[in-house]
Amino acid sequence: MASFIIEGGHPLSGTIIPQGAKNEALQVICATLLTAEPVTIANIPDIRDVNNLIRLLKDIGVKVTQGCCPELRTHRSDAAQPTKDSELYTTNCYTFQADELNLDYLQSDDFVSKCSQLRGSVMMIGPLLARMGKAIIAKPGGDKIGRRRLDTHFLGFEKLGAQFNHVAERGVYQISAQRLKGCYMLLDEASVTGTANIIMAAVMAKGKTTIYNAACEPYLQQLCRMLNSMGARISGIASNLLTIEGVDHLHGTDHRLLPDMIEVGSFIGMAAMVGDGIRIKDVSQKDLGIIPNTFRRLGIKIKVEGDDLFIPRMRHYEVQSFIDGTIMTLADAPWPGLTPDLISVLITVATQARGSVLFHQKMFESRLFFVDKLIDMGAQIILCDPHRAVVVGHDRKLQLKAGRMSSPDIRAGIALLIAAMSAKGTSRIDNIEQIDRGYEHIEQRLNALGAKITRIP
Repeated sequence: MASFIIEGGHPLSGTIIPQGAKNEALQVICATLLTAEPVTIANIPDIRDVNNLIRLLKDIGVKVTQGCCPELRTHRSDAAQPTKDSELYTTNCYTFQADELNLDYLQSDDFVSKCSQLRGSVMMIGPLLARMGKAIIAKPGGDKIGRRRLDTHFLGFEKLGAQFNHVAERGVYQISAQRLKGCYMLLDEASVTGTANIIMAAVMAKGKTTIYNAACEPYLQQLCRMLNSMGARISGIASNLLTIEGVDHLHGTDHRLLPDMIEVGSFIGMAAMVGDGIRIKDVSQKDLGIIPNTFRRLGIKIKVEGDDLFIPRMRHYEVQSFIDGTIMTLADAPWPGLTPDLISVLITVATQARGSVLFHQKMFESRLFFVDKLIDMGAQIILCDPHRAVVVGHDRKLQLKAGRMSSPDIRAGIALLIAAMSAKGTSRIDNIEQIDRGYEHIEQRLNALGAKITRIP
């Protein structure tokens, strides 16, 4: 396992560009299985989870080539009149062609083993079921942040006509369907991956599918627009009520990923704690939702300049209170609410604010268990229960202390890295492979801004 050695106390300044969206990448890469024609995707981040998914697609026979994508338009809703800069993207571009799939590989222990290490692999089921009539699933991997249900996926597939066969000795489910049929379904959970999986299964089902209480994050919207550009017929995009008219086949397309909103939020938090004036470029501001305003509620100044965000140096920042004077409460929620992936960063930022804030992590019961590491660094945090924590800000009067810690998951890992950069002394973070799963070449990019981070084996 690798580690980071971080020399704290160095202010960061300059410009940084967010990577392509991790969560969107995992969805749209799986969607390339829906057609035998080439699909070209630009702005794919060079991160561990995405690279593992690409390798898995290669293993089942998908032809993958990496190269340039000149004049590749985005499928964002504002793409009617894109600027010249937004039309061009020439790095991190891949073309996928799933014209000769090796379905026998799905039965192999190697496939099951790799799926169990990558949560994004679960979104291969919908495309394989729609196009090939069969798929297999092992319990997927991913962050250990609490219970992460899969029954939304299963119930959706069953409503479309799929049958499940549990192979107990291998711990897998075999899924099959001669021809999926459209139906009405009301999801009991607005699961992002569950909605994406059901959409990809339904686009080639016979008849009409209506999905109510669908997730509607920007990444889901992007998936739907990409599928429509491939010949699908999806309406209701950006709402929680989707209607899908099934088609017989899909064709190839070009697509560009949005900037990663979680990385944008991470950089805002970083700029607040250790920044000496940082510009975050090309953030696709309209797709950030309430993320900027959530940081503003902690007292962070954010200037919007075109499609860039500029966070000036701040000697102090102060948590707002509610109008009636009660303590500020920040809670995660499905889109357009606050993404749970930024709770760890927000908690870290709040440790150096003036004032107190209650964080309510509703969606995952183990995501707050990294706060003991911040407490060891000198933060004043009361962990009320697995879902709630009160942060009493230091107002920068008590600087965090350096220490040695281990990254438990992607988002806690980046939060601890931010804390270490602001701490006095030299810190070490182990198990940084977790950070590598979601952040592209992070130490190189931050060192270019003035950080002192060294990767060691």
